Amino acid sequence: MTIEEIEIGELDPGEVLVRIGAAGLCHTDLEVISGQLAYPMPIVLGHEAAGTIEQVGAGVDPQRVGDQVVLSWNPHCGRCFHCTRGDPILCEHYVALGPKAVPFSGRAKLHLGGRPLHTMFYMSAFAEYAVVTDACAVPIPREVPVDCACLLGCGVLTGVGAATRIAGMRHGDTAMVIGCGAVGLSAVQGARLAGARQIVAVDLDDRKLATARLLGATHVVNARHEDPVVAGREITEGRGADCVVESAGSEHAFRASVEACRAGGRVVWLGKVGVNDEVAFRWGSLMGEKRFTRSSYGGAHTATDFPWLARSYLEGELKLDEMITQRLRLDDINSGFDDLRDGQAIRSVVLFDH
Repeated sequence: MTIEEIEIGELDPGEVLVRIGAAGLCHTDLEVISGQLAYPMPIVLGHEAAGTIEQVGAGVDPQRVGDQVVLSWNPHCGRCFHCTRGDPILCEHYVALGPKAVPFSGRAKLHLGGRPLHTMFYMSAFAEYAVVTDACAVPIPREVPVDCACLLGCGVLTGVGAATRIAGMRHGDTAMVIGCGAVGLSAVQGARLAGARQIVAVDLDDRKLATARLLGATHVVNARHEDPVVAGREITEGRGADCVVESAGSEHAFRASVEACRAGGRVVWLGKVGVNDEVAFRWGSLMGEKRFTRSSYGGAHTATDFPWLARSYLEGELKLDEMITQRLRLDDINSGFDDLRDGQAIRSVVLFDH
């Protein structure tokens, strides 16, 4: 990536201009950089961010100027087949525009030397300013530091939501989380918030496993040295975990998630492999009335979830500071992605010094 001075067009009705305070470096951005996730170029990346509303378009309450907000990358029309059935992540307008990498209005907002720039996930948060729909700028208390607040926008909500909403973890459950990056560690916290009695965190990095313990894991398994399926059965009288959340994004992790789940249990897949890659399973591992869900945003209801998570942080129930590996200047963003690629970072955050 390179840093350039760009132009931002006029706001359309229903849009707001947000001055970005902090943005997190996510694996999905890295997939675009590496070419695993194909988007038209040139593009401004970034989709996990928090900041302050500085300007509003027609139809938006002018009193929103000055709100501290977390940004959602899932604008939705509210009227299509999927929206009316409570699945905004499948909004037909959202899905249709996604491959074009444009704002939700469909009109390019960013230009470099008169040439249109594409927009990552309707946001493009690796910039001093971003244009989003009014509904995607969700107000939270100013007491939440902006570097922590930005994590809520993608990784934290995805992981917490996967545990509490998609998996439906219950008090007393045994949960297993495979992969302890930002999303997986958030799933560990979601399991704790849901009242899971035993939480097994699985990773290949002892440092990340140590962080998992800080965030609520009762057991940790380094899969380089120990089989997580065997470990899970040892602590559940041979049954396996009630809920397994996969967030590592590898064929081995997907297979392990199915094997580690007990009969009648629930598996949530958050990780990704290439869209045309195939993953094989042992057919017997799928038996026993197990339920499988692939989730992209943890069943998000951002208007209520972001404020809930912010309050949980302020009340000491949700830990965010522990998930930030490093704070960077925008000039250092490429080295931050190098660390993410090498597995050295949980979450690196770019701070914008205005």
